[in-house]
Amino acid sequence: MPIPEDVTGDEIDKDVRQELQSLPKTLAEDVAKNLVMVARLIDEDPEGAYGYSKVALRLASRVAAVREAGGFAAYANQKYSEALAEFRAARRMTGNAELWPLMADCERGLGRPEKALEMAGAPEVHKLDKAGQVEMRLVAAGARRDLGQLDAAIVTLQSPELASSSVHPWTARLRYAYADALLAAGRESEAREWFAKAVESDKDGSTDASDRLAELDGVEFVDAFTDDDEGETPDDSEKAEKDEKGETDE
Repeated sequence: MPIPEDVTGDEIDKDVRQELQSLPKTLAEDVAKNLVMVARLIDEDPEGAYGYSKVALRLASRVAAVREAGGFAAYANQKYSEALAEFRAARRMTGNAELWPLMADCERGLGRPEKALEMAGAPEVHKLDKAGQVEMRLVAAGARRDLGQLDAAIVTLQSPELASSSVHPWTARLRYAYADALLAAGRESEAREWFAKAVESDKDGSTDASDRLAELDGVEFVDAFTDDDEGETPDDSEKAEKDEKGETDE
């Protein structure tokens, strides 16, 4: 796949660049550029990111960062079996547990919520940082919902992190998941409260909490122009109104 001329390998993380030092210089630069493209596209064009990840994997499949990027790209395209395989490979290479929640969520994507719950209780969870533990809690709650266990999902999300007034990168998503579970359980007033709290903490718009809150409040959003009004100027509308009344501009 062609890489835009403005892309350089200098954009990648220094730890990844260090991993690539095991490769010949020219090859390392090519791999780095493909990884940059994965990072650039994964949110807006996941299919494009996946294509670049496959190139990087073809060039350097023995580099952990490349396997991890391949996993993220496959995950973004809901290719959960492939993502799980790449995450497992990266974990074997590094011994790091940080991919554990994503691996568990891949199990959910493959229709194996019981396996995800088993992973949520594994020793690896204790090796995760706070963000990773919150992510694992979100995955476990999702698995409970997959199994139709709404009350258990709600309890799973109840935690010191949820109760804290501090705002972290994961706060909005945690509050949103809790609100959504409450709403699914028919606890609408509580859900509204937590959607509002999610809105307060969602500074970068990572959730649609504001839309969900508006729906609960009965707010309807309508287009400023209907299909019939498109291209119609105020003068056109006024003329049409006069024509209906039999008036003319003489």
